[in-house]
Amino acid sequence: MKSNTQNAKIAAITEKTLIVGIDVGSETHFARAFDWRNYEYSRRPLEFSNDEEGFKTLISWINALMTRYGKDKVIPGMEPTGHYWFNLGMFLQENGMRPVHVNPHHVKKSKELDDNNPSKNDRKDPKVIAGLVNEGRFSYPYIPEGVYAEIRSLSGLRMQAQSEVTRLKNRIARWFSIYFPNYKDVYGDMWAASGIMVLKQAPLPEDIVELGITGVNKIWRDAKMRAVGLKRAKTLVEAAEHSIGSRSAHDAARIEIRMLLADYEMYTERETELMKLIEEKIMEVPHIDNVLAIKGVGMKTVVGFIAEVGDIRRFDDPRQVQKLAGYAIVKNESGKHKGESHISYRGRKHLRYVLYEAAVSVVAHSPEFKGIHHYYTTREKNPLKKMQSMIAVACKLIRLFYMLLTTGREYDPAKMIGDIQRPMALAA
Repeated sequence: MKSNTQNAKIAAITEKTLIVGIDVGSETHFARAFDWRNYEYSRRPLEFSNDEEGFKTLISWINALMTRYGKDKVIPGMEPTGHYWFNLGMFLQENGMRPVHVNPHHVKKSKELDDNNPSKNDRKDPKVIAGLVNEGRFSYPYIPEGVYAEIRSLSGLRMQAQSEVTRLKNRIARWFSIYFPNYKDVYGDMWAASGIMVLKQAPLPEDIVELGITGVNKIWRDAKMRAVGLKRAKTLVEAAEHSIGSRSAHDAARIEIRMLLADYEMYTERETELMKLIEEKIMEVPHIDNVLAIKGVGMKTVVGFIAEVGDIRRFDDPRQVQKLAGYAIVKNESGKHKGESHISYRGRKHLRYVLYEAAVSVVAHSPEFKGIHHYYTTREKNPLKKMQSMIAVACKLIRLFYMLLTTGREYDPAKMIGDIQRPMALAA
């Protein structure tokens, strides 16, 4: 029996199992203990602090209950409340108590079962959490180790740097719109190196006019830049002379653009450095070369996928990865009514984005996936819309990644097409 199914989780809870529901907080946690029939052993919730002393208090309390009631196994359940659960979860795991997670959405929906009251308090939540654990409605948290932990952490840092770069780009574009809107007439690409180099020394239009054509050209000559000269310098100076930008707070404007450009360069270099480190780490993942062999699947796709999924061998079936990405199909049917199906959107948002971008890329660059996309959108029976087809291709990529990374087989386009049940339709 697969360990991640609800039946397997229920079967793991026996008469000898102690179920502990824990309501996690930033500074204080609350716990209640139950048996497999939801009979409560704790007279009142245990309140313990989010530190070593509090964690030891919880362990002593659990061990005392296990000894008193003859239990040989404990399942501590909790909501993954931000990052506050992490230290407690690691401490429990180090003490031989594997923690489990319940969905916060399920907790919210289950609160009214006992008292028909949606109230939230520190006594009620641990009981609701324990009840969900007893029904097998929990998941085992994944704490990556080794290279997978490195990739996830580095990828998170890279995404933060990428967000800062995007934010700074927007602020610099706003600065241009206010102080030098004519700049875009000279440079179609706002981030052209020659233009940025001039702005560092002459930020405002009046500074460029004062510098003159010769001065602008000298900046480029000193930097030994090619493909720019007197003609481009003349165009830039003329644009500065006819600028309609704001002429107020010039000292502040000069300081602002210099700070923005310095921050932009810093975060751009940081993002490049992190991506280089990630590319070195990603090659340590077993069989990753097989995934990179797919046309249209690049390094950023592989990094984003591994950072979100971790060790894919921990899954029993690729449909679990599909569910993790929020690509599980939700049907809308009742009696004779058959509504339109859609994806669940519940899962890792960034993983869903990475897979969709990968689907667009493989359809554009890979003949076999282009054929699959063409079939989905043109078949006579139940043709898919373009977006629906892309999602179907993304789900196909999940199954393909799972096979390549778990079996170590090399990617074979002909075999992939041959394994599809409609090879003749695809060939046509």
